[in-house]
Amino acid sequence: MAHVSIRDVRKSFGSVSVIKGVNVDIQDGEFVVLVGPSGCGKSTLLRMIAGLEDISRGEIRIGSRVVNDVPPKDRDIAMVFQSYALYPHMTVAENMAFSLKLKGVPAAEQKKRVGEAANSLGLTPLLDRYPRQLSGGQRQRVAMGRAIVRDPQVFLFDEPLSNLDAKLRVQMRAEIKELHQRLRTTTIYVTHDQIEAMTMADRIVVMHDGVVEQIGAPLELYDRPANRFVAGFIGSPAMNFIEGHLGPDGLVIPGGTVLPLEIRPDARLGAEIAYGIRPEHLQIAPAGTPGTIPATVSVIEPTGSDTTLILKAEGGNLTVVLRDRCALKPGEAVALKPAAHQAHLFDEDGKRIATV
Repeated sequence: MAHVSIRDVRKSFGSVSVIKGVNVDIQDGEFVVLVGPSGCGKSTLLRMIAGLEDISRGEIRIGSRVVNDVPPKDRDIAMVFQSYALYPHMTVAENMAFSLKLKGVPAAEQKKRVGEAANSLGLTPLLDRYPRQLSGGQRQRVAMGRAIVRDPQVFLFDEPLSNLDAKLRVQMRAEIKELHQRLRTTTIYVTHDQIEAMTMADRIVVMHDGVVEQIGAPLELYDRPANRFVAGFIGSPAMNFIEGHLGPDGLVIPGGTVLPLEIRPDARLGAEIAYGIRPEHLQIAPAGTPGTIPATVSVIEPTGSDTTLILKAEGGNLTVVLRDRCALKPGEAVALKPAAHQAHLFDEDGKRIATV
């Protein structure tokens, strides 16, 4: 195991800059998830750690060694790709042992390592099968087993669950997390799915347009997003944003409604402010209730454990998540009461506004 240090790393393809000075320290044994929308640079950064992309500028260390010019095979890392990349003419056991065979590891040691990895992943009954005889989840386990037998310092995962159906993704998510808890190998995991990031990570690195927007524990990012991008990206359904300006009695939003603020924001009167509130922090109140947002029910989405409402309000649609069963009907007029102590305020540049 080893820590990974990324210092002012940049990557350009010709005149196009895709990684713009990233700094991240990943501790020994930590599970870190790089998350962000497509094109944010997360997979490119992972490939630079793996040695599959050259670094335009900056430094990457694995343990105490700078690996900028070290070939991938000598970095002591193991990578699991989105595509399983299994050899179709080899059995499960042969696929898992292949890297060890190339290294000249004795046959007895190969068999021992493959057996241990197969046992931990539930693959022992499948060792004589070929990839075509496996399900998608089984193939992904084989790809993980091939990485485990190498006993690397660092595991790299590049969106490994994207090709699986929803139920299998949930199962594999738990299996990868449980595997990390047993092995405690430093792990860097790339995904565009913020639910994967929230449920698996010790820490999350949120990327956008080639830069790191925020680094922190999952609930830290959820409860105190550094800016509007992180606030809108982390959480499902996404945070609601209501545009307004700061008045003497609270936030004045479209339609003239004044939303009370629990703590005075560090901003001047009249300042343009985005009021962020998560769907579970909006309550339904009778129409006309003071300090509430007038809205009309547009769409009702029952999921069983909760109900998601999409409502039309002055200035745009708002989303509400109710934990109880809902008797509302589309077209019904209601009022939305935000939990003032759960509100997030952002300035015109999208930065979180401090409260005083």
